[in-house]
Amino acid sequence: MNQTANGKWDTRYEWKVVTLLGIGFGLVGLDRWIIAPLFPFIAQDLGLAEGDIGRLAGVLGILWGIFAIFSGRLSDKIGHRKILIPAIVIFSLMSGLSGMVQGLTALIVIRAFMGAMEGSYCPTSFTAVAAASKPKRRGFNQGIQQSGFPLLGLALGPIIATQLLEYMSWRGVFWVVAIPGFIIGALLFFVLREPKDTQAGEIIGATQAGGSWFEVLKAPNIVVCMLALLCAMACIFVLSAMVPVYLVNVQQLTPVQMGIVTSALGFGGFFGQFGWPGLSDKFGRKPLAILGFIGATITAWWFFTTGAVMLPLFVSLFICSFFCLGNIALITGPIATESAPIGLISSAIGIVVGAGEIFGGGVAPYLAGTVADAYGLPSVSYVAITGVALGIVVCFFLKETAPSKVAAQVA
Repeated sequence: MNQTANGKWDTRYEWKVVTLLGIGFGLVGLDRWIIAPLFPFIAQDLGLAEGDIGRLAGVLGILWGIFAIFSGRLSDKIGHRKILIPAIVIFSLMSGLSGMVQGLTALIVIRAFMGAMEGSYCPTSFTAVAAASKPKRRGFNQGIQQSGFPLLGLALGPIIATQLLEYMSWRGVFWVVAIPGFIIGALLFFVLREPKDTQAGEIIGATQAGGSWFEVLKAPNIVVCMLALLCAMACIFVLSAMVPVYLVNVQQLTPVQMGIVTSALGFGGFFGQFGWPGLSDKFGRKPLAILGFIGATITAWWFFTTGAVMLPLFVSLFICSFFCLGNIALITGPIATESAPIGLISSAIGIVVGAGEIFGGGVAPYLAGTVADAYGLPSVSYVAITGVALGIVVCFFLKETAPSKVAAQVA
């Protein structure tokens, strides 16, 4: 039952949902990106080429994008629980099965299934957080939820992987990181409510019947968000897929050094994903999106032009990820939510995430892998830097949506 009648906001449910869905999205990131620091060992065992990591990241991203589009629309119709709970359980199972493969083809098939389930989880979880959040905390809460992705997937993932490898093979690591997903799925079964039973479900229009996908595409901001997300993901997902092997094979870092430097992607992204949307609650969505792409472009260039010195490599990667993943949270969270037609929030987020994942999270890493095979690993820098540089231009076409700024303009 909607609990707004007593005039008090149910902050306990709000923070339970943000916490559980945030940990869940963090596990999505961990299961997705644990393969990058493990890849040098997988490649040696299975006889894979350097560029295969880009292809594995690409197929997962493409399936993520396709299922984000369709599952986002489906969750607007059948509810959140029927999408989120099976998705987190199945992708955790697929993560564990990744440790049982004997060749590239089987690994690609399993990662494709993971992408499908993770794509289903993504837009629906963002909407569920918005439906539980007080409007003035919407950007912050959606950022907090998304920040679990870089923290577990990109920051702690390389450290977890390299430490576990001291005690087990890469096959065992996949099963260890799969276990928490089953626990979160069980907890969501007892905690998660449908939008009609939340306080903000009606406020954001998640309880009303929506129209077709074409209505979403008629919203100019949604189209801009699709392009902007593509630009951001083209940078961060190329870095996430290719940096570990780049640091080992080009910069000649040890596996432990590689794990430390690569973790900068996660730590920077963690602070960016909750800090950047939170700042946009006060200073506006559009100016922060533009500033984020400028910062990401400068620091991506810095990373690829610095030598094999750990501190500048770590710092440049940290700042680049802060801006890049901060923009991803800003675009897919509050901007997409506030730009969506009534009753089509998950559909709008799904289309935005889908476009970004298919082309930025899927095609870009696949392209980077192909470029690396043809021209060498350092050449992947052109794919990453071009993406965020184009994002600067795209974001000038955004329309401001922050409640505080919109209210001020009306007044």
